[in-house]
Amino acid sequence: MEIERFKLSKSAKDQLTKLKRYTKIDQWNILCRWAFCRSLAEPTQPSPVPIPADSNVEMTWRVFGGELADILLMALKQRCHNDGLGCDKDTLTTQFRLHLHRGIGYLAGDPTIKTIEDFIEIANRH
Repeated sequence: MEIERFKLSKSAKDQLTKLKRYTKIDQWNILCRWAFCRSLAEPTQPSPVPIPADSNVEMTWRVFGGELADILLMALKQRCHNDGLGCDKDTLTTQFRLHLHRGIGYLAGDPTIKTIEDFIEIANRH
């Protein structure tokens, strides 16, 4: 496993807390999966900004991915390949964090997300 554990930034935790309130999805990992996939759907690479690991929300890759853990890892590797990046552990970890946090920002900043059904609508648009 290339990515074993990760910690969210405080900002991402706050954004996910807002999403939890709106959608009634109370598991961090499910919201994180949506966010990660939302970012992967964008054609551009996420900006290479430093992301602090300063919240108390930490999870393993297996918890994050659940039954989709292997598929999500393959999607990350394919995206890194498509973006002309390597697939070494450091690159995968960095790109995962960038995609995850960008996706969380996109979801939290979307004024149309108020329910679980709104997540489905986003998936249908992308």
